[in-house]
Amino acid sequence: MTAAGPDGPGTAEPGGGGPGRRAIVVLAGTAGLAFAADLSTKHLALATLDDRDPVRLLGGTVYLTLTRNSGAAFSLGADHTWVFSLITIAVVGWIGWMALRLRSVPWGLSLGLVLGGAFGNLADRIFRAPGHFVGHVVDMVSLFDPYGRVWPVFNLADSALVCGVALAVFLELTGRQRDGTRLGAGGPAPAGSPEETTDAPQRGETPPTEGRRESTDVELGERA
Repeated sequence: MTAAGPDGPGTAEPGGGGPGRRAIVVLAGTAGLAFAADLSTKHLALATLDDRDPVRLLGGTVYLTLTRNSGAAFSLGADHTWVFSLITIAVVGWIGWMALRLRSVPWGLSLGLVLGGAFGNLADRIFRAPGHFVGHVVDMVSLFDPYGRVWPVFNLADSALVCGVALAVFLELTGRQRDGTRLGAGGPAPAGSPEETTDAPQRGETPPTEGRRESTDVELGERA
């Protein structure tokens, strides 16, 4: 597998120091911003939405309503909070291990979103009532209905997780690897690629071997 070109995303430089540092900075910065934004919105929701009717926004497209979720993202698995806490810890550990080989900035953004969202909901499960690792996650955003009957109530951490996973799927589908390389970068050029069209004879041009053969035939005819 060879590295992408100098202008490609996640270019791998000799030693991997440059892209690796940039990718780690993007990962850490994205995770920190997502985590801080999630904590801030939850604090604001607890301070302003408790014991209050849902707030209608954008003509009823979005409602702000305070709920406490004992399950995973989007209120799934409400009876197994501790299991999701352990899964979240495993995901955080996996991202930390992946960061050791990370050279791609887009992957740093993707993993940072997942990490920040995971930390946001994990903090609720560890530190909020009713107890450690079984705490209820604070949710506050509902779509098209004030009580989550159209779409489950969620929070900013859930949104960061979903966006991070969606970006990871896109990167995988387009062949971008976490080490900064890209699948197919060193393989044969696909049909219709610039490399192929440049090397192939243009329409109406005589291939070099045929041109030499015609010149030889003309010289022989003149000598005869």
